[in-house]
Amino acid sequence: MLNLLKPLRNPAPKFLFGLMAVTLCASCSGARSAGEPRGNGNANSAADTTVAITVTKVETRQVPAYIQATGSLVADETSDIAPKTAGKIKNVMANVGEFVVQGSIIATIDDKDARLQLTSAQAGVKQAVAAVRQAEARLGLSPNGTFNSSTIPEVRAANANYQQLQAELRQAEANEKRYRELVETGDVALITYETYRTTRDTARARVNSAKEQLDAAINTAKQSNQAIASAQAAVESAQTEVGTAQQALADTVIRAPFSGFISNRPVAVGEYVSSASIVATLLRSNPIKIQIQVAEADVPYVSIGRGVTLQVDAYKDRRFSGTVTSVNPSIDAASRAAIVEASIENSDNALRSGMFATARINKEGGGTGIFVPKTAIYNDQATQSYRAFVIVDGVAKLRVLQLGAEEGSHQQILSGLEPEETVATSNLDQLYEGAKVAV
Repeated sequence: MLNLLKPLRNPAPKFLFGLMAVTLCASCSGARSAGEPRGNGNANSAADTTVAITVTKVETRQVPAYIQATGSLVADETSDIAPKTAGKIKNVMANVGEFVVQGSIIATIDDKDARLQLTSAQAGVKQAVAAVRQAEARLGLSPNGTFNSSTIPEVRAANANYQQLQAELRQAEANEKRYRELVETGDVALITYETYRTTRDTARARVNSAKEQLDAAINTAKQSNQAIASAQAAVESAQTEVGTAQQALADTVIRAPFSGFISNRPVAVGEYVSSASIVATLLRSNPIKIQIQVAEADVPYVSIGRGVTLQVDAYKDRRFSGTVTSVNPSIDAASRAAIVEASIENSDNALRSGMFATARINKEGGGTGIFVPKTAIYNDQATQSYRAFVIVDGVAKLRVLQLGAEEGSHQQILSGLEPEETVATSNLDQLYEGAKVAV
């Protein structure tokens, strides 16, 4: 009796194993990808299923012709700012990442020595001006007065003496003539005449001496006037030194040469710098430039002023526009491409130097493109393909797509669809080849 009951022991494990096998098979039959009909072994029930969808027509649009290339963004201007004079950094007013306007202060250098030089130069000007006034006073001139030798006191005295002696000479010559005539007539003795002749000769000598004194006084006055000119030249030289000292003082202030962003500031307060030291690096990023390589075959279609659009990974939903500014006249022998530069508007500083970008350069011509809403495109992860469903007489027809460019909410289709076809725009994950739909 016990032997008969042994086969009946523990029947539950065999029963559970069979139940699990049935469950696994059922779950495996339920797995599918987009485009495959759902079913659990009952094909008729899957065929009778109707999927509610929305639809739209495939559109055709004019698309411009363009050259697509990649490149890197670079600042429109880059400046390594260096001081004009050597010294110790006193203050730093700008940090990395800050926007500075043209002329704003980046840093200052200790200006103690420059101020002392300026003070010394200004004192030199005062001394030179005093020397001018002293030279003018010697000649009896008012400050900044005009030189005239006849107005100089020494010259006036010498001239007066000369004029007086000339008058005496004329009187002596007249007496000598009269007495010479009287001698000839025998009315006056010869000894008397000789007295007047001697007087005349003495008067002539005195006139000549007075003339020499007058000339000497005039020469002295002219020399004194040259001393004034020399003193005035010394004033101008001292003023030049003041200007140099003022410039040296101004050079202790380091200013931004143009408006832009600080990308590097390698100095700190207390550091000694020279004219070869870099205090900061300044970038002008609006507009910003892109440098792209254009294939040799496309170079003839690129010219200055052509429109350019670009995209960067950081802003995938934005397009930035600009124009071609330069085309390198040479072709690189290794890459068989030419470097093209374009200027891109960047008023909000969204684009940064060093970013990698995909650019499109517009060229003449164009064509017709096929577009559908992005909602009509299904990304099938199982097959790693893009699909759409064309609706014909209430039945879904599967199409594999090749995508082109995006335009807002629409996507260009390079292959897979035809113009004016009707495509599904909702519940795409429930559709498959041959599925019945209700619009």
